[in-house]
Amino acid sequence: MSKQSSLRKYGKQSRKPKCDRLFAELPQTPIRPVPLIVKEDVSDDAAVAKVTEGLSIIKLEDENTPPPESRRLSTRRKKTSVAAQSPHIKPAGPQTPQLPSPPKSEEPETPKQPTPKQELLVLSWDEVCPPGDKIVKIAEASYAEVYRVTNERGTSIIKVIRMESPIKAQTKAQQKSGLVDEEPHSESDLMGELKISEWLADIPGFVVYKERYIVQGKACRELLETHQAFHKKVKRQDPDRLQFYPSPSRYLDGTRFLVVELGDAGTALEDFELVSADQLWDIFFHVAIALARAEVQVEFEHRDLHEGNLCIRQTGEPIPVEQRNRSGRFGFSGLEITILDYGLSRAHANPDIEDSKPVAYDLERDLSLFTSEHAPQCEVYRRMRSFLLRGDRVCLPPKSHKKAYEAGIDGPISWAQHEPYTNVLWLAYIYKWMVSNFKGSRKEVNAFKRLTKELWSYMDPGAAESVPSFESASDIVRFSLESGWIEEDQLVGARDEVEKSILSILTTDARGKELDGESFTESFLRRSPRRRQKQAM
Repeated sequence: MSKQSSLRKYGKQSRKPKCDRLFAELPQTPIRPVPLIVKEDVSDDAAVAKVTEGLSIIKLEDENTPPPESRRLSTRRKKTSVAAQSPHIKPAGPQTPQLPSPPKSEEPETPKQPTPKQELLVLSWDEVCPPGDKIVKIAEASYAEVYRVTNERGTSIIKVIRMESPIKAQTKAQQKSGLVDEEPHSESDLMGELKISEWLADIPGFVVYKERYIVQGKACRELLETHQAFHKKVKRQDPDRLQFYPSPSRYLDGTRFLVVELGDAGTALEDFELVSADQLWDIFFHVAIALARAEVQVEFEHRDLHEGNLCIRQTGEPIPVEQRNRSGRFGFSGLEITILDYGLSRAHANPDIEDSKPVAYDLERDLSLFTSEHAPQCEVYRRMRSFLLRGDRVCLPPKSHKKAYEAGIDGPISWAQHEPYTNVLWLAYIYKWMVSNFKGSRKEVNAFKRLTKELWSYMDPGAAESVPSFESASDIVRFSLESGWIEEDQLVGARDEVEKSILSILTTDARGKELDGESFTESFLRRSPRRRQKQAM
């Protein structure tokens, strides 16, 4: 398919009022001084309680429902207990899915007085999964096992993190099989993820945290059975894969776990059958829009967005071609997505406040992440680190990632630094994964690849040096909107909030200067994915 000349005429020439925007200062996020990774003194239950105090127990609802009055920097909310509701299929409704606009920015919240120490509830495995309930292991995250628990009240996802506590030694058979025990963690290891989850709570597409508690004691029969079934399944898929988490058969009376309960987000992408091009368009754009909004609001980078950390739900009926009344590509499958697991993520809630610091997991703590070759996503980890070292798209081999805190182009590697290009790398990974694992007709997937050929050329981490590159998920959303795949009303909230969308900055650069088609191209597509230095006013 020949390239449309309209793609080179970026932006609309109509003048829009300049007011608060959804993607304010989106073009080419300027480099800020590299902050240090936040390090806090925390103490077990009190530390976790302090971070999660503001997390609401929220009933899962359709993301098309306007968000509550709470804001990203809102004061902590009183907990209420509601049962999680099972998702259900809705009849076909309006053909344009409305994505709720992120809330207005507010002044930083006033620090509250320290709260008294709160003890976490301690449960047994029999209480977590009593007779009649169903528990299924569905994934292994960065440092946690993930289970789905279903009962008559609804469905929840639990992340289970082994704490420093006794556990039965490996048997000779387990040692011979190459079992590598995941190291136990202190509750402080979860602090960063809980903070980031609080900052992302009002952005559609991110998981909702509901509750946290301690589980202690020997495993129930159901837990052992689902653990064994999970590893039989992954062994069939990847015979060389090692088991990293101890078998529940080794749990003792004193073995303790920190459990974080999440709302059920649906089926992991790796287990979801992709059978239509509409699904490809919707999953990709839902993820890109969520990441773009999070980039702008809290300088978010996921850094681990593989097929196991992205969940899919069918929340509406697909809309047949003959019933569509618009020409875009987004919003016809009835799917919604949820992004999980911020264990390796980076975010900064108040980057403009001088003394504020980002939350970022220090990936230099374990270089095996970059030297491992057990799964396709390992290359993306190496590409992220190579980018910090070189500032281009060259991927260094595993042997080049054996020295922690090695000097890069900005000094010693610091994962606190904001580089939204990492989100582009993971969007490229998701794109390739979906195309490679598509189960529908080859005609449909080939048409999708043909239509997105130019988009892929700017995302492709293996592209030639002469090919321009996107710098962020925000760039990808902008390109898709200008290509006509996403329509304007799909990026705005209510009518009175229309100017708080990406549309209000499509024709202006970071300094508010109006752009014509050619200068827009020069501004947003460059040969290097490195961010520009801040320009003087």
